[in-house]
Amino acid sequence: MWANAEWRGGLYARHAPAEAFLEDYAQVFSSVEGNTTFYSGAPRQATVDAWARQAPADFRFCFKLPSELTHERRLVGIKDDLEIFLERLAPLQDRLGPVMIQLPRDFGAEELPQLEALLCDWPQSIPCAVEVRASEFFHKGMAEQQLNRLLITHGVDRVMLDVRPLFSTTAENDTRLYRAQQEKPKRPLHVLSTASSPIIRFIGHFDWSINERYFEPWINCLSLWINQGKTPFLFVHTPDNRQAPQLARHLYSRLAAASSLPDLNEFPGERQNTLF
Repeated sequence: MWANAEWRGGLYARHAPAEAFLEDYAQVFSSVEGNTTFYSGAPRQATVDAWARQAPADFRFCFKLPSELTHERRLVGIKDDLEIFLERLAPLQDRLGPVMIQLPRDFGAEELPQLEALLCDWPQSIPCAVEVRASEFFHKGMAEQQLNRLLITHGVDRVMLDVRPLFSTTAENDTRLYRAQQEKPKRPLHVLSTASSPIIRFIGHFDWSINERYFEPWINCLSLWINQGKTPFLFVHTPDNRQAPQLARHLYSRLAAASSLPDLNEFPGERQNTLF
């Protein structure tokens, strides 16, 4: 996401209009997890055209398939609507990262044929990734083996949801932490890349020392994938997402030091603050 007014004065200039958020975001980060399509469906054509004007050529949008298709219709009979959705994103086609197919918590092995049918019809020009949440896909048994084989066969990555920092402490009286723990599924982390663009969704804690501890092993893993010619995507959250941009920049700096990646630009809001 990029439309967060609470990031004014940091990632964004203090009085930046909402229409400028994406342009400011893209000055610092090179990709974004597009949650808006999950909740709202296919965006209006005028909206997509505006995104295309604001994002540079090397920027990547990683939108989520609408929940109507994944959760309400469970991938059944969605071919026409999928075509409409992807067609609507056409102005961004050269800037599309993997489209994420986030499946319901009760979407299990018996429904894998629906996923397979979707991946068979998926256009080769647009990458995609799958995020599963059903517990049977995290037991290293037959269900998980079937899933991983399916993804490898179609060259599709499995989204890795790392919630270890979030669940590392009890919420006690912290309502923000409690709410985040209720919203996110508590599933084991299985680290694997089944294609060329592994996606990690790192759900951080308010305590940055906890985030540091759980991110440390990712540094070697991400560096390895980069050296193998893969293009990993790292999306960073905090329980209320207020400090997500700062945490993302900090974790990137840790990775950059180990992988010789370029530094990120300063936040536009911080640059403006130096004038006063």
